[in-house]
Amino acid sequence: MLDRRISVAPMMGRTDRHCRYFLRGFSAGMLLYTEMIAASDLIRGDSARLLAFDPEEHPVALQLGGCEPQELAVAARLGEQAGYDEINLNCGCPSDRATGKVFGAYLMQRPDTVVACVAAMRAAVRVPVTVKMRIGVIGGRGKAAIEASRRFEDSERAALHSLVGRVRDAGCEAVIVHARKAVLGGLSAQDNREIPPLRYEVVSQVKRAFPDLQVIVNGGLREPATILGALEGLDGVMLGREAYHRPLVLGELDPLVFGAAPASADPHSNREPPAAAARRRAMERMQRYAERQVGRGERLSAIVRHMQGLYAGEPGALEFRRTLSEGSRRPGAGAEVLAEAFANAEAPGESRGVAPPRKVAPRMPLEEL
Repeated sequence: MLDRRISVAPMMGRTDRHCRYFLRGFSAGMLLYTEMIAASDLIRGDSARLLAFDPEEHPVALQLGGCEPQELAVAARLGEQAGYDEINLNCGCPSDRATGKVFGAYLMQRPDTVVACVAAMRAAVRVPVTVKMRIGVIGGRGKAAIEASRRFEDSERAALHSLVGRVRDAGCEAVIVHARKAVLGGLSAQDNREIPPLRYEVVSQVKRAFPDLQVIVNGGLREPATILGALEGLDGVMLGREAYHRPLVLGELDPLVFGAAPASADPHSNREPPAAAARRRAMERMQRYAERQVGRGERLSAIVRHMQGLYAGEPGALEFRRTLSEGSRRPGAGAEVLAEAFANAEAPGESRGVAPPRKVAPRMPLEEL
């Protein structure tokens, strides 16, 4: 059984293979998820390109989007053949753009379809099949829809438990529950991550109702102490925006959850603060990765764009991001840009005569699926 105590959420436009490789450097134990990939794209498109990943990413799960059971079964089989450790069905994304209003969170309005999809995927593969969902969905716009998103009625609890029980019986090994409702058609994807309130108690109730099923909570959890508290009653915590914008949180959690520790052979380990050592190791690792990938024709900018949060909250953050962004666009840019960014971040303001930034840059909107 996969260890799902800590995982990184699928995020459209973010958790591609370069991002996952970068995040893996902070924890060997956590479970990584791909961006959502539409089943139809895998079947009719370049599946080898869409499914490519580095062996160091393991354990890594493939998230699929779709609503046709047999199509999802074929896509799941392709994912298993590619080497993924889990196949996940997206029933949580509220974005019209991403789902075309036919799958994602819209599937929660069609529980029979969800059950048929899970059963078909389960029959097609031997690796675990899981489902990511919301605690509920509602339609509508305006004040009435927002007010409805803030309530959680007994009938909604019954519907959620019915769906969870049915997917479990269809072969689902774990449910990842975003602890907010989704307002379909009435709120943007970003607003759906902020306006409906988080209701962690609803997820805890799911676990109590289904003690034999792995239940993972997603949504709003940021600090290690809070995350560890959530793990006392649930099987796992899935992090999204916090892991992307502040990846060092994964390194903070790793020894607390998995009992891991930095390699004792590291000559710097005894004289560097843990955060500084983690950043240095990440940069050295990503320089080697960038050399390999650029040598194969990958754009450096596609790699370093995921590293912007490495110095989040630190005096050198602005210089680090600027060096990565500008340097990666230089003709013939290679891994030396990462070394420059690291040097500039460690000595902020020296190379350009600028003062250290006082505020962390605003976070980019992400579609957490």
